[in-house]
Order: sequence, then C-alpha cells, then structure tokens
Amino acid sequence: MAMFTGEYFHQLDAKNRIRIPARLKKDLGEEYYFAYGTNHCIFVFTKERMQQYLEELGATKISDLEAQKRVRMFARTCVQVEEDNQGRIVLSPEFRRHAQLGKDDKDLVICGAVNRIEIWNRRIYEEYTADMETDYDKLFSQLGI
Repeated sequence: MAMFTGEYFHQLDAKNRIRIPARLKKDLGEEYYFAYGTNHCIFVFTKERMQQYLEELGATKISDLEAQKRVRMFARTCVQVEEDNQGRIVLSPEFRRHAQLGKDDKDLVICGAVNRIEIWNRRIYEEYTADMETDYDKLFSQLGI
C-alpha cells in the first residue's frame, strides 16, 4: 500500500492546471481520484484506496437515511483524474471553489497525509498549520506511536 509524506509548494498555471510532484506521483499510480477533503483541502486517493473506501460506504444500510446522506455527500465529489500529455491536471471550478481558490489564488501546497495526498490553498494551509510548530511536542505526543 502506498504511503505519502512530504510537503511541496506549487502554483496553479494560467489554465488552472497542476502537476502532482514526482515523489508523490510514483506511488499514486496511473489511475487516481480526487474528492472533497476536510478543512477545504482536496483529497487525492490511489485507485485501490478509493475502491476500499467506496466498498465500505457501500455497506451502509439503505434504510439509514442520515448515513445515506453522508455517503452521498462524499461519493458525489469523487472523480477519476485525467492528466494531459504532460502530466497536468485541470482543477475544475467545483474543486477550486471547495479549496477556496479564487481567481487570484495560485499558490498551493501539495502534501502527503500517509494514505492520501492533499492539495491546499497555501494561505489556508498556513493558517491551519500555524500552531503545529509551536505545539509540535504536544501534538506529537498525542499520535500514540
């Protein structure tokens, strides 16, 4: 199973395209998926990991209406990614909106999150991670490893 780590700084080009960094891409495979992530990031999953999650969600009882809403919420955002001949991916308006990437927001952070990759608006990522440096020991001790 692929494991993703590291932090990479990139930019959207003029046509809203990105390229997954080579160090992350090698374990991602040829077929992979985007989905809305938490805290306004975009999750990037391998085909195998996406299949696993969708199978788990597919086991949700159809009569559990609240659970079905959560399944629909996630599944409707899952899309197979298509690269162009140069390995670039166009971020759709829906994914840009979810990641709060306005027309002037071009700076991105693409980072590994163990079993997935995350794509962040750099401004939001820096706000989200602002306390991680000062609280590193506290947060690390809560990992339980």
